[in-house]
Amino acid sequence: MPILDLYTRAEAAAEFLRERIVAAGLVIPRLGMVLGSGLGGVATRLSGSIAIPYAEIPHFPRATVEGHAGRLVVGSLGANGASAAVAVMQGRVHAYEGYSSEEVTFPMRVLGRLGVSAVILTNAAGGIRADLRPGQFALIADHINFTGSNPCTGQNDERFGAPPASGQRFFDMSTAYSPRLRALARNVAERQGWTLTEGTYLCVSGPSFETPAEIRAFRTLGADLVGMSTVQEVIVARHMGIEVLGISLATNMAAGVLPQEIQHAEVIEAGLKAEAQLASLLAALAPLIGCR
Repeated sequence: MPILDLYTRAEAAAEFLRERIVAAGLVIPRLGMVLGSGLGGVATRLSGSIAIPYAEIPHFPRATVEGHAGRLVVGSLGANGASAAVAVMQGRVHAYEGYSSEEVTFPMRVLGRLGVSAVILTNAAGGIRADLRPGQFALIADHINFTGSNPCTGQNDERFGAPPASGQRFFDMSTAYSPRLRALARNVAERQGWTLTEGTYLCVSGPSFETPAEIRAFRTLGADLVGMSTVQEVIVARHMGIEVLGISLATNMAAGVLPQEIQHAEVIEAGLKAEAQLASLLAALAPLIGCR
């Protein structure tokens, strides 16, 4: 059997999802969401939804980490009488699970081929900046890729975009995190009575947490948050011309900031405690973004 190229595999997975969505009488979503560690419960807020395990989607990688359910949930999300069709990834895969950059970002390729034009990517992160305390959300304004790899390495396939706007071999990342979407998110949070700060997110490969010396180095580089996901997904999204909003939840202080060990259990616990606030924000944001 011949080995299928990346585009063909992504198109096959997108067509499978398209058929399932249409068969359920749902609208093909224009907005995608990825829920990070401990934040997957937000997907239960969708109405009229269907849930498709990653294992059923052709060529899709399977999540193996606690706090990542491994399902794509499609339905409506909204607030105050307005809603939008959304495709929500309840968990993601990571390089530290043994997946390549291409596999980590394959779901983003599939969402793009499905027709998604904007994504909201969430993650759990360690707070490097002193004011980013556990339980606090922050918009990602920029990132530092410290993984040592780029998912667009290799042959460029312009079929994933529409050159010159997207799909280019060399593409711009100066506004990788949409200023428009960040402004919308700040305004929604303000109307809900809280403030969304912004920061720079640094991505490492994991799975070990960082050392205090590494955190001191990352702070010198200008990082405010550190985590093990999101950045490669953002790179692929921008390659395809998908607009990106990134939201980090500071689930713990990074190594050396406080005199205590870091445990994955506290990451999950912090995510569960913050789910309701995130759900409220995303419900209000979805109609503003998904109906564009």
